[in-house]
Amino acid sequence: MNLLHDLVDKLLGVVEQLGYFGIILGLAMEVIPSEIVLGYAGYMVSTGSMTFWLAVLCGTVGAIVQQWILYAIGLYGGRPFLDKYGKFIKIKPKHIDAAERWFDRYGPGMVFTARFVPVMRQVISIPAGMARMSLTRFTVLTAIASLPWSILFVTIGRSLGSNWGQIKDKAAPYTIPAIIVALAVMTVYALFKYQRSRGRTV
Repeated sequence: MNLLHDLVDKLLGVVEQLGYFGIILGLAMEVIPSEIVLGYAGYMVSTGSMTFWLAVLCGTVGAIVQQWILYAIGLYGGRPFLDKYGKFIKIKPKHIDAAERWFDRYGPGMVFTARFVPVMRQVISIPAGMARMSLTRFTVLTAIASLPWSILFVTIGRSLGSNWGQIKDKAAPYTIPAIIVALAVMTVYALFKYQRSRGRTV
């Protein structure tokens, strides 16, 4: 446990040294969870070493870059690549199966909605690439979903200051409702598509 804690501290030290680029790199690679990087960015905002909106912007850009990488894996590597190398990027076959079903069932709109659901917020980019979804549309939906996520965690990290390590506990009252709303939106959208398909067959 101490080894993991030391690793996180060292990685956050790199983020701090690189400044705004460190936020982008931290989010793009996500060696440590994005909420920790964004929470730490919020802490740096509280010390005056960063400005709020630039930290949020870099967090959003980093999230987009990460999703571009996963989109490219889906586009150029496809399922054979993932079956062989997915374990090295912590993506399990069952997650890919679920993401493919979600994307097939709900369409490109899932790129936005799934951003608020744990695990799926990363994995959904892969079937989007496999389906050759428009990169422009993919990027816009990813940016719109990533921006409030960055704002939330940078804001909480700033308010916590030196106690920014409590970010997960403090963010839970906000993230849990977001997950519920996202699931509700998916359900409504699925019913809409079902009713629309029935109308066409009548």
